[in-house]
Amino acid sequence: MQFVQNFPFMCILLTLICAVVTSVLKGRQARWLTMGLITAVTAMTATVLVYTLQTGDSYVYMMGHFPAPWGNEIRIGVLEALMMTVFCFVTLFAFVGGMVPSIREIEKSKYNIYCILVDLMFLALQALVYTNDLFTAYVFIEINTLAAAGLVMMRQKGRNLVAGVRYMMMNLVGSSLFLFGISILYTITGHLLMANIHESVAALAASGEYKIPLTIVVAMVTVGLAVKSALYPFEKWLPGAYSNATPSVAAMLSSLVSKGYIFLLIKFYVRVIGFDIICSMGVLDVLFIFGVLGMVMGSVNAVRAKTTRLMVAYSSVAQIGYIFAALGLRSEIGIICALWHSAAHAATKSMLFISCAEMDDACGGTHLRKHLCGAVYHSPLLALAFALGAINLTGIPLLSVFMTKVTLTQAAIEVGGRHMAIILAAVAISTLLNAVYFLGTAVNLFTPTKEGDEVLPPTVRKNPFTAIALIGMIALNIAMGLLSQPFLSALAEGLAKFA
Repeated sequence: MQFVQNFPFMCILLTLICAVVTSVLKGRQARWLTMGLITAVTAMTATVLVYTLQTGDSYVYMMGHFPAPWGNEIRIGVLEALMMTVFCFVTLFAFVGGMVPSIREIEKSKYNIYCILVDLMFLALQALVYTNDLFTAYVFIEINTLAAAGLVMMRQKGRNLVAGVRYMMMNLVGSSLFLFGISILYTITGHLLMANIHESVAALAASGEYKIPLTIVVAMVTVGLAVKSALYPFEKWLPGAYSNATPSVAAMLSSLVSKGYIFLLIKFYVRVIGFDIICSMGVLDVLFIFGVLGMVMGSVNAVRAKTTRLMVAYSSVAQIGYIFAALGLRSEIGIICALWHSAAHAATKSMLFISCAEMDDACGGTHLRKHLCGAVYHSPLLALAFALGAINLTGIPLLSVFMTKVTLTQAAIEVGGRHMAIILAAVAISTLLNAVYFLGTAVNLFTPTKEGDEVLPPTVRKNPFTAIALIGMIALNIAMGLLSQPFLSALAEGLAKFA
């Protein structure tokens, strides 16, 4: 085994150690340790990506000396390394971009707790991407839930506390369904490692045994992870959590936490049960319906939102709808589209939350969209970053989300029938609504204020950390748009060896 193959496990272990060490540090020291950790893990993950692209193979890393079924293991290939590299860059930019606002909004005595929760969320994300064991996945789902709920409540205000409690309650429902599902699956198969379960499920499907229990397992796991991913109509906890959290927390929750659950769901479908068996159960047809509804209803609610942060939060519901609608098309290109949009949305939404929160402060501490008129004159970089994210999620060519809509449409045309007609209509309606609220807000940023308009003075000074992070986010989004074809090819290559 080459030394670079140890990096994923080393990243998980290093993140866990840093979370423990951070608990005894002061706020400033905890902040720099967390930033150094995320930077180091990003560099190591990028190295693993280069290695997997060169070899083209996946490998299993066994932790300890005990093989299956007693041991535990992680599995790394092009798909895992590619998605985790994007997630690492997004985590780094979100943490750095929201550093100054987090210092301002979180009590000094609790800042190290904030860093602990960031470390734990980052730890859970890595584990969900790499793990090859279903019970380990459940453990880190719970860690992710508790860390995310704690991050929402870090501002210690009434709305944050309510949003945090609602977040935890809804997500614990999803976790419970997932646990019940894997408990039944363990009873049927006697295994927790994904490869072993896959062999048992294939044998059961061939013999026709336990057909109803297997369907129940798939339904429970699907609904559980759909609730945690904020698929419509399970999204009621999302707007309050995202719009009231600190900028870095909102960026990380919207970009990363839900994407970890979606990646785990895809892994469950492909590597655990088998995608052919999943398609035969009819579960994906239900996902398709709710995904399409999410595409439209999320955009409708975003149009109605009066504050910038709430608008961006509701747009996440629509983008999650794109991912689940792509999965519901029951094809390989649909899975690739879902994975691509998970990465594209993560890169874009983090930039939107960081820029819109800072832009509100630059325009006098407002939260209302109508008060952002002429924001470019307060902060050109913030307005540019928000405008780039807005036109990207609208689907302007040469940017990443445009490729999502192209790939989704292509997948729907391949399937044909009612799926094609529904997707074409939903993409058209969603794109039109995206243009109304995103492009309308973006144009407003560059529109000079008129005499008599209410102009609010800036409430905070610009900070270099946000500028550095936004430049990095802009570069990441442009790179993903221009390099979309190699990225999609890598996803296809990784998916071919994912099972």
